[in-house]
Amino acid sequence: MAIRRRTGFIAAGIAALLLLAVIFVAPALIRVDRYRPEVISYLQEKTGKQVEIGRLALTFFPVAVHIDHFGLKNPPIFPRGYVVQVARIDAELSVSALLRRQVVIKSLVLEDPVLNMTSDPDGPWNFENPQAKVSQNTLLLGVISRVQIKRGQLIASNLLPSDAAGPIFFEAHEIYCDLEQVNLMGIINPSSSSKDGEGSLKAGLLRFGSVEMRNLESKFGLGSRRITFEDVKAEGYGGSAAGDLVFDLSGKNASFKANARFSGINVAQLLAAFPNGGGRMTGKMEGDVKLAGEIEHSPRPLAGIHGGGRITVRNGQVPSLKLNANLMKLAHFNDLGPAKNDPSSFNVITTDLELANQRISSKVIDIDGYGVDVDGSGSVSVSGSDELNYSGLAEITTKENFFTNTVARLSGAALKDGKLQFPFRIGGTIDNPVFSKGKGDKDVDAVQKPR
Repeated sequence: MAIRRRTGFIAAGIAALLLLAVIFVAPALIRVDRYRPEVISYLQEKTGKQVEIGRLALTFFPVAVHIDHFGLKNPPIFPRGYVVQVARIDAELSVSALLRRQVVIKSLVLEDPVLNMTSDPDGPWNFENPQAKVSQNTLLLGVISRVQIKRGQLIASNLLPSDAAGPIFFEAHEIYCDLEQVNLMGIINPSSSSKDGEGSLKAGLLRFGSVEMRNLESKFGLGSRRITFEDVKAEGYGGSAAGDLVFDLSGKNASFKANARFSGINVAQLLAAFPNGGGRMTGKMEGDVKLAGEIEHSPRPLAGIHGGGRITVRNGQVPSLKLNANLMKLAHFNDLGPAKNDPSSFNVITTDLELANQRISSKVIDIDGYGVDVDGSGSVSVSGSDELNYSGLAEITTKENFFTNTVARLSGAALKDGKLQFPFRIGGTIDNPVFSKGKGDKDVDAVQKPR
């Protein structure tokens, strides 16, 4: 019995050694890297683009193919470069499919991928392949149960009508994404109407136009020519924001829709992100906006943005406007109690906003200053001219006496309950505003609030 038991242990030990040999030696013996040319050829046929692969390897438990230094190049109508580059791809394969002599990818892990999405003026995107068809043969690039992205980058831009590279309008960095049911063939096939994947996304930095947010978290979806960021939460400019962002890639020009709620935003930091915006205004901002528009193939791809909302800014300044000082000069007073202090400061500004045709318009503006209150309306150009066109009714706190009553009547103002009231207009530009008197006892264009 002892001999039999010893013989059994020896047989079991030999079997274990053989199993370990299969696990560790078989991948080396099965040199999958020699099939790299065939894999490249297959992928080029399916994507319609040049493919680069640095190295292929195989491991067991789980059965997986590892790809080092993967690259997918832009098609000929686009500038030289890559659609996507990935430092390493780990593709877990279905064992049951292998037994049927098929290669089906169960999951993908992409490490350090860089995706460059570029749109041609005639409509197509560089990642698309109009000839893409779902294959029923050996390698199925269909729906993958799970795709993970680690430390990814996404950069989106348009080509100009000359086919020269245009400015980047969207980018995200340090992306960590976990997607389910990803349809790779649907992504590269422009006629696909499928839902191509959904999951969660985190990004260290996201920039849309000149506005950037950090530490973003959202639900993420890939659909029929649509990319969605839902339930977004992010930080930026000393405050926080939440909302949704949707890109539609189906038209000749891509388009977007966004809505955002924000609070605690440092206005000076936000404006400094825009060309010539630094030093224009300070304060803390809260509110909500809805924006939409086409992303044009031009040097200013977001010039067609339109939308509206409502904001409140507290405890700030508009240095170039010097509202208090200019209104006092307009009323021919130079000593009006609290209004003589903080000539460019305000306590609260509340206003509606409407953005259209590169102009921001407001129907009701309420400014509570230090000794100066303003109710007005008007618009400012955001096309680069910075042209102002505002009107309103100003109230300046002062002492009521014979002198102030007399000067008020001579200047066309009214004195009531210790407040000097008079209409005004603001023209010129943000850097060089021009103040002038309004019409009659109140400006005809200004929307008045109940008093």
